[in-house]
Amino acid sequence: MPSHYKGTPQEQRVLNTYITLVRATDSLLSHVQKTFQERRLTISQFGVLDALHHLGPMCQSTLAHKILKSSGNMTMVIDNLERRKLVRRLRDRDDRRRMIVTLTPSGEEMIREALPGHVSLIRSAFVAFSDKELELLGDLTKKLGRTLNFPVRTETMVEV
Repeated sequence: MPSHYKGTPQEQRVLNTYITLVRATDSLLSHVQKTFQERRLTISQFGVLDALHHLGPMCQSTLAHKILKSSGNMTMVIDNLERRKLVRRLRDRDDRRRMIVTLTPSGEEMIREALPGHVSLIRSAFVAFSDKELELLGDLTKKLGRTLNFPVRTETMVEV
């Protein structure tokens, strides 16, 4: 359903694109929800495990930025993952006020087991796209993301 906003043609195009993108994202998230539910994880918890698995240990604020969550929400997400012994917090070697989050062996095992099924669900969602269309969609969404994000620092850590 297109926007009913009576703005300029450019405003209407932007709003219609936004609505389409949000609806497609909601549909995609519903499609892959099985991955999270099977492991009693929220999408944010899965995002933290995935980010740590692929990018390595990082501070909470960087994690929040990576998975597009507030720092307050990130504290709760990490607290819950820590209770389940899937992540642990380590003091930053250079700034002892900061905590670095890292995967535990259990967290590493969970994300390694979850990823193949998750990737399969994602592949099934994009089956209608050609390789060229997937590349174009990726480029366009990266371009959108770059207009909204900022660079991320690398971190050092020590055991607490």
